[in-house]
Amino acid sequence: MSMKQKLEELERRRQTVENGGGQEGRARQHEKGKKTARERIELLFDAGSFKELDVFISHRSTEKGMQGVKTPGEGVVTGYGSVDGRLVYCYAQDFTVMGGSLGEMHAAKINKVQDLALKTGAPVIGINDSGGARIQEGVASLSGYGHIFFRNTIASGVIPQISVIMGPCAGGAVYSPALTDFIFMVEGSSKMFITGPQVIKAVTGEDVSAEDLGGAATHTGTSGVAHFRSESDEHCLQQIKRLLSYLPANNLEDPPALEISDDPDRIAPELDEIIPDSPNKAYDMKAVISRVVDDGDFLEVQPDYARNMLTIFARMNGKTIGIIANQPKALAGCLDINASDKGARFIRFCDAFNIPILTLMDIPGFLPGTNQEFGGIIRHGAKMLYAYSEATVPKVTLVVRKGYGGGYIAMCNKELGADQVFAWPTAEIAVMGPEGAANIIYSKEIQKAEDPEAKRREKIDQYREEFANPYKAGSLGYIQDVLQPSRTRPMLISALEMLAGKRETRPAKKHGNMPL
Repeated sequence: MSMKQKLEELERRRQTVENGGGQEGRARQHEKGKKTARERIELLFDAGSFKELDVFISHRSTEKGMQGVKTPGEGVVTGYGSVDGRLVYCYAQDFTVMGGSLGEMHAAKINKVQDLALKTGAPVIGINDSGGARIQEGVASLSGYGHIFFRNTIASGVIPQISVIMGPCAGGAVYSPALTDFIFMVEGSSKMFITGPQVIKAVTGEDVSAEDLGGAATHTGTSGVAHFRSESDEHCLQQIKRLLSYLPANNLEDPPALEISDDPDRIAPELDEIIPDSPNKAYDMKAVISRVVDDGDFLEVQPDYARNMLTIFARMNGKTIGIIANQPKALAGCLDINASDKGARFIRFCDAFNIPILTLMDIPGFLPGTNQEFGGIIRHGAKMLYAYSEATVPKVTLVVRKGYGGGYIAMCNKELGADQVFAWPTAEIAVMGPEGAANIIYSKEIQKAEDPEAKRREKIDQYREEFANPYKAGSLGYIQDVLQPSRTRPMLISALEMLAGKRETRPAKKHGNMPL
């Protein structure tokens, strides 16, 4: 065979792989509003930068009718390239080839990308669009999943891992995304569940649609399994690029710093009037955040889940920070089971990847109720305490309004390791609110009074005067300064830059035992 013929053979084989399931398979994807694996990769990576790996791998199964069956690319496209000029690895399951089903060699391709990402210290993105385990390969398929899960775990906290659900992801397949840092889902086309609607109907008698059971709205709003919901494949891939812009390539690097036009000494006069006079009136904490961070721009993580807790990536003077904040507009900003899980996981991600943490506190306490107590709020709330105490990145806390009881501690007070704690003049730092405190401390005095209600109001005002302000905490050294709200941005930037070189260690151990 001449060289020309060999080159023609190479091109023919490569074209076969790139065609995947053929024009018919691609057409079916498009009819469902979905891109193909290669189209998704093309949208994600910088033009011409993606280099494919293991192009000609194929299965070696001979059972259950697999002998002679062609699976171009083995149902998954793997490789590396650049996203906004930075190295990123990716695997994208190809639903046009045997429904993207995972067999032994399919998994081996994914494993190689995972290994390379870990060795070279770069993020890995997994695009899931698969019918699940390739039944014809039996236990070899299950072994493949096990290899993927193990690598997800080993890479956790070393490189960012992002999972993208762009089609079905069911059964054991869901556990790889669950082990990664962030999950993206697309409205209408993404589905995640352990057992599907038919199995649930057969076992429990419940009727539920696939969308209601495992769609994007369910997992971003109800279960908290997913972090971002997208309108389309294109929108999803743009969101991923935006998230990556906030993150370092690995745990040994700092996040990328950007040149900004927003003055670090900018004053925000509107902040002086943003807190309502009534301590029980709600306001939007996002309005505070937008006036403090660079250009008012931020990326909210899990915006539809546990809305009483905000978890946000933003920049201060061009550098990435993670923001944890109570949201008074939802459940008065109380901590509950879901908010505790959401906050603790975000804190641990930031700590793993050298992202300083800014905490904005306005918390009346933990949400009361039998549902919370029976559901284990003690255990879940402890996750916040654990995550903050464990974190060694710079930690700055601002008490915006309420800081009551255990909630004050759980939102990173000085004793949980906050390096700097500031307060606004509106801050109320105490064991509990003035009403409850007065009823307990002055109960006998109130009962004996000629006008108990008047006496109760008097004692509430007295307690508020003595404790519901930041100056008592300041006098004891629990807060460093009381800030004029409009001047918050310059002070926070100064504190974060002062702490940039922070080095703190914990006792040597295999790992702690987080209250899971």
